[in-house]
Amino acid sequence: MNLKSSFFDRRGKVSIVHDDSDAAEQLAQELLLNIPSVTRQPIVFVCIGTDRSTGDSLGPLVGSILEEKRLQSFYVYGTLDQPIHAVNLADKIKEIHTIHANPYIIGIDACLGRIKNVGVIQLGNGPVKPGAGVNKDLPAVGDIHITGIVNVSGFMEFFVLQNTRLNLVMRMAKTIAAGIYQASLLYSKQSWVDLDWIEEEKTN
Repeated sequence: MNLKSSFFDRRGKVSIVHDDSDAAEQLAQELLLNIPSVTRQPIVFVCIGTDRSTGDSLGPLVGSILEEKRLQSFYVYGTLDQPIHAVNLADKIKEIHTIHANPYIIGIDACLGRIKNVGVIQLGNGPVKPGAGVNKDLPAVGDIHITGIVNVSGFMEFFVLQNTRLNLVMRMAKTIAAGIYQASLLYSKQSWVDLDWIEEEKTN
């Protein structure tokens, strides 16, 4: 759970209202603009959070939905069944780097923000920083990140998280997962075509 949403993107953060009719398409387009288009780097999504807190379940919900879709182009870690949270985050990141050579990582986490931004999905360059708002020393995660503002920050954050509406978190998770799924379909086509073209150029 990242209580403070901060971004270090030269283009600035991208904000998408989760219930816009084309929200998933917007997220897919932004992902494809940010992840390497011509690479053999494995693309890995790390969905951070826990099912023990409604507000903090955004990441594991996204991971579980994506697990059911059986993505062909991307790898996904962090589900309701096997969550990635404060206790095991460092070990899981080490494990991912052991399994995948030089992975390109997208961190996904919930965050709190201003009341007018509740329900907004944000994508930005640089890592997400779980625990930053509660002074926890946890590893930063991701080359880029996706965060969902699930409730209002500023006072008794853990109580706020526990009392966040599951309906909102679930709807946001579905939108994020749909965007990632759409991006995976387009990425699979564009990346392999580009890589095949490069290989042909090398052999000529």
